[in-house]
Amino acid sequence: MSWFEDSIMARKGVAKGEVRAEASLTEAQQGNYHYVYSAAIPPVLKIDPGTVLTCETHDAFEGAITSESDKPTEKLNFPFLNPQNGPVWINGAEKGDTIAVHIDSIVPRGPQPRGTTVIMPEFGGLVPTADTALLTAPLPERVRKLHVTAEEGTVWNDRIILPYEPFIGTIGTAPQIEAISSLVPDYYGGNMDLPDVAPGAVVYLPVQTEGGFLFLGDCHAAQGDGELCGVAIEHPTVTTVRVDLIKGWTIKTPRLENDKFYMTIGSSRPMEDAARGAYRELIRWMAADFGFDEIDAYMLLTQCGRIRLGNMVDPKYTVGASVLKSIIGIAR
Repeated sequence: MSWFEDSIMARKGVAKGEVRAEASLTEAQQGNYHYVYSAAIPPVLKIDPGTVLTCETHDAFEGAITSESDKPTEKLNFPFLNPQNGPVWINGAEKGDTIAVHIDSIVPRGPQPRGTTVIMPEFGGLVPTADTALLTAPLPERVRKLHVTAEEGTVWNDRIILPYEPFIGTIGTAPQIEAISSLVPDYYGGNMDLPDVAPGAVVYLPVQTEGGFLFLGDCHAAQGDGELCGVAIEHPTVTTVRVDLIKGWTIKTPRLENDKFYMTIGSSRPMEDAARGAYRELIRWMAADFGFDEIDAYMLLTQCGRIRLGNMVDPKYTVGASVLKSIIGIAR
């Protein structure tokens, strides 16, 4: 029996994690890609729980950077970055429910060199930014265009090939009343840039409004913890996910499950507040669904909890707090 049969999605989902329908969002079907998370955007598609959804995603720049001679400041129209597929309306989703998204696969698409990473002024983990204002001059702009394949990985240079380790950088549901930039992560998900949001994992997203309004995009071919210079290996993809709905399971912030661990995700500034928020929600989850006393969970995580840094560059930082299933067992 695979771990997925014991997953929360398979046990509590309306469709029990089963495949009951298929749908797609090609570039033509999507039409305009979106740069905010908002319930004011008309859904491009309505699906039932149990639908396998295949999306043609753009890179973070919607293909605007095509050459290493390009200057990001001349080619990009900030804040129109991280184009999103969707929104997708999930039939039956209501505020207080949770949308479960199993990531089936992420495959590169488009002509080579399809991977892009850049240095942009006032963006990155080791430079002055608009939020960390310094008199220091910005670093020079730089673009790397890279060959990316699922089989061979990303060719960095003649001696370094990075393995293809794709994940969805930006995924979430619509806030109830706000329209929030797709550059910003928060309680709804968004631009978390968390490498664990990868094929084989299930992401759990809180529903704030009827239909849920699922968005996704900004897929990465590889990224180190923190996304240090601000830009991972961005690439266009065909991303396939399985969508289910968990009625009455109310979560405050996104959660994640894979074969090895449970994770709660916090996004905030400063970074320690993102970590605190993630750990607090993990403690509350352990108390609600695993039978722990909160103080005992607090003490236990001090010994075995794990922290994953998604990004340290976005308007809010993202941290995942996790605990191994081998330690705490399976959620009730």
